[in-house]
Amino acid sequence: MPEALYFTDSEEANELLARDPMALLIGFAIDQQVPVPTAFSGPLKLKQRLGTLDPAAIAATDPDRLEEVFREKPAIHRFPGAMARRVQELAAVVADEYDGRAERIWTEARDADDLRSRIGALPGFGAMKVTGLGSVLALRFGVEAAQELVPDHPCLGAVDSPEALTAYQEAKRARKAAARASGSA
Repeated sequence: MPEALYFTDSEEANELLARDPMALLIGFAIDQQVPVPTAFSGPLKLKQRLGTLDPAAIAATDPDRLEEVFREKPAIHRFPGAMARRVQELAAVVADEYDGRAERIWTEARDADDLRSRIGALPGFGAMKVTGLGSVLALRFGVEAAQELVPDHPCLGAVDSPEALTAYQEAKRARKAAARASGSA
């Protein structure tokens, strides 16, 4: 297991992502329409403001309170209401289906297809997030069932340093620009 995932500028946030499977899931859940460092700083901010990342506690939090936590400046996400709901739905799934143990999503997966299905069933996790989380699980955590999910283009799972994060973000921007130029985006 890595000591840190270098997805933010914060050493504390990076260590939390590596140490707490729920933090990793929350980071992926809110990794939408914000830069990677913003999304993956979110779990630490949530923990600091709410006092926990326990799935059952998040699921049981009053939705208005959770939205306030997301809105508190600096906001956890540019769409605090929608992301608070998404994180609460995610927490409920982890609490109910995995007994509050987020890592069971991948540690109990039988194979790549099962893992793909488990990740894809999480609220807000489409094909890109399945690939993104799968690449992190395979390349940073050595999860065998995730190996088939690693794409053949630069991916977040390959990020192993602050410099690698910069290179990943540049490659991602270039890929998006090329897709727009070709009319496929």
